[in-house]
Amino acid sequence: MRGARPEAAVGIAPTAARRFRVRPRTWPSPRPVPPSTERAAASLKPGAADAARGRRRPETPLSQSRGGQGWGPSLSRRAVMLARVSRAAGSWAWLSCAAAPARPLRWAQRCVAAPVRPHSSRSKEKLDVSVFPVENIRNFSIIAHVDHGKSTLADRLLEMTGTITKTEHNKQVLDKLQVERERGITVKAQTASLFYNYEGINYLLNLIDTPGHVDFNYEVSRSLSACQGVILVVDANEGVQAQTVANFYLAFEAQLAIIPVINKIDLKNADPERVEKQIEKLFDLPEDDCIRISAKLGTNVERVLQHVIKKIPPPSAHTSNPLKALVFDSTFDHYRGVIASIALFGGQVQKGDKIVFAHTRKTYEVNEVGILTPDEQPTHKLYAGQVGYLIAGMKEVTEAQIGDTLYSHKEPVEPLPGFKLAKPMVFAGMYPVAQSEYNNLKSAVEKLTLNDSSVTVHRDSSVALGAGWRLGFLGLLHMEVFNQRLEQEYNASVILTAPTVPYKAVLSSAKLIKEYGKEEIIIINPAEFPDKNSVSEYLEPTILGTVITPDVYMGKIITLCQARRAVQKDIIYIDEQRVMLKYLFPLNEVVVDFYDTLKSLSSGYASFDYEDAGYQAADLVKMDFLLNGNTVEELATVVHKDKAHAVGKAICERLKDAIPRQLFEIAIQAAIGNKIIARETLKAYRKDVLAKCYGGDISRKMKLLKRQAEGKKKMRKIGNVEVPKDAFITVLKRQSDK
Repeated sequence: MRGARPEAAVGIAPTAARRFRVRPRTWPSPRPVPPSTERAAASLKPGAADAARGRRRPETPLSQSRGGQGWGPSLSRRAVMLARVSRAAGSWAWLSCAAAPARPLRWAQRCVAAPVRPHSSRSKEKLDVSVFPVENIRNFSIIAHVDHGKSTLADRLLEMTGTITKTEHNKQVLDKLQVERERGITVKAQTASLFYNYEGINYLLNLIDTPGHVDFNYEVSRSLSACQGVILVVDANEGVQAQTVANFYLAFEAQLAIIPVINKIDLKNADPERVEKQIEKLFDLPEDDCIRISAKLGTNVERVLQHVIKKIPPPSAHTSNPLKALVFDSTFDHYRGVIASIALFGGQVQKGDKIVFAHTRKTYEVNEVGILTPDEQPTHKLYAGQVGYLIAGMKEVTEAQIGDTLYSHKEPVEPLPGFKLAKPMVFAGMYPVAQSEYNNLKSAVEKLTLNDSSVTVHRDSSVALGAGWRLGFLGLLHMEVFNQRLEQEYNASVILTAPTVPYKAVLSSAKLIKEYGKEEIIIINPAEFPDKNSVSEYLEPTILGTVITPDVYMGKIITLCQARRAVQKDIIYIDEQRVMLKYLFPLNEVVVDFYDTLKSLSSGYASFDYEDAGYQAADLVKMDFLLNGNTVEELATVVHKDKAHAVGKAICERLKDAIPRQLFEIAIQAAIGNKIIARETLKAYRKDVLAKCYGGDISRKMKLLKRQAEGKKKMRKIGNVEVPKDAFITVLKRQSDK
């Protein structure tokens, strides 16, 4: 038995034995054994004293310990069980458990450490941020065009202030979402608090890294509300781009201090002098104020921190004032509920305080406050001028409204202005793949819209696809990212229909005006588009688009804009090589494939940005699609009258490929009112009825063909075309080849 396996002696399953087996182990530094333990060990059988001291005697056969049923030399079976529990819990408790067989449960309770939940704040030492007066606090954001180096600069600032350890793997540290790392873009604004000593004074710097794509402009505007200044990053190679201009004016309108930074000066084709002249011409910022850096190599990044302290003013807030805080962001945690990101404009807040949300009028008790470094770091209190997070046991996603003001229940205050409501530019239908998944998808959409308040949700239903929603997004990329986050974060699989834009109709029918209660209605679902006879005019949304491009591509881009019914508003030459074009676009012409076509025509050098420009009158028509003479409502779309034929023909061709063939011929038609403008025919399956006719009179063959044609005609009259769900997905989804 000397070489026998322990599990064979005990008689337990090998799998469990491998999981709980206690191997011989030597302590790194031997602990002194107390006298009481020595006496208890001496009262045991021979060899138990050695086990009590943490030593094993390999020469003792397993069969000699408690009748061959023990584990190791002279240990009781109960002690063995306790040792296994202790080992599984991650603590080596041989000494304690073996020496006290008389009171095993209490000893086991001492051996097994209490588990600490990973989200719990008990394992973190609370910081004291009261040492930072308001004059030593700086709140700032990093804004830039896509891929100009915002996240890389944020990584260097975190390393330089000692917030994170400097390693080669520090890339996009603040981009925590999987979709952000896969696409290489920032989707969600992220906050981090930095501690920096400058000229012997300790400063608390609250950094917010913002997205750069036009679709996430709302994230940028919300983040700027918690700041007093911004770092405007421009690529030394590409120069000022469309989103650079848009973000500058957001910061300028908010009256924030602006620090221009020229990044990527280490690139071979970098031309910082040219970029400095562009910044001075467009933004009226002196060339001397520009800081040339390389965020990748860390060159001159220290100067950026120094300029943040010198040029960005501290927040105008006082601790002596009543508590007033703005909720500028929020996330949802399954264990702790809603985690609100707040900026304090007065007073202080700590655990145990009772707070009230101005919008919902609900009272909560604060469970935890802290700052982000960039992980959550609990603090004793948060003070006026600081940016941090707050947890107050809000379990419902509707309880935390972004833009809401929170205050102490003892001292009500005037609510802060909050944010302008985001205007959805693109609408799409979203349906679960199986209706049994409806409730799970509903919960996922609610939690994700808490994290992204710019998405609007309306209940919708379809005969073919079942119950679902009509969601409003800020752009096409926003829609794709939302769908990707649903799949990755909530494991939800959905059907997303073709994107449409919101139209308006001015009603002339008294019956419809009474039904809707107003003369002007917004149409987000093409199936609800009112008839021309009851409407005085239709209105379509427009945008003011800004295109910045090298002048060599200007001719192609002007031709593209004219083909999209755009009206030219302005042309500005930024320098000898770059030009800025301003056009008034119908949103419907831009939403699907304009950006991809623009990038293709300009070899990737042109950039595009847009802002809402209201509605204008347009000659719009509703296009219906008929299968075998029956209208399919889910395929209805709204198009401009001039482009109706081209759009109708394209969708009919896609339907012909998507719908399976039947035993009878199917006519696929696009119609405007009662007028058919495009048609495709899906041929029927046919049997070769002439196969048995070899030679003979032609009249016999004609008789068989005539009989078959009559049968097909009769079948077509009574036949009903069932459009499979896969065909709807193929036709409705945005075409990947565009």
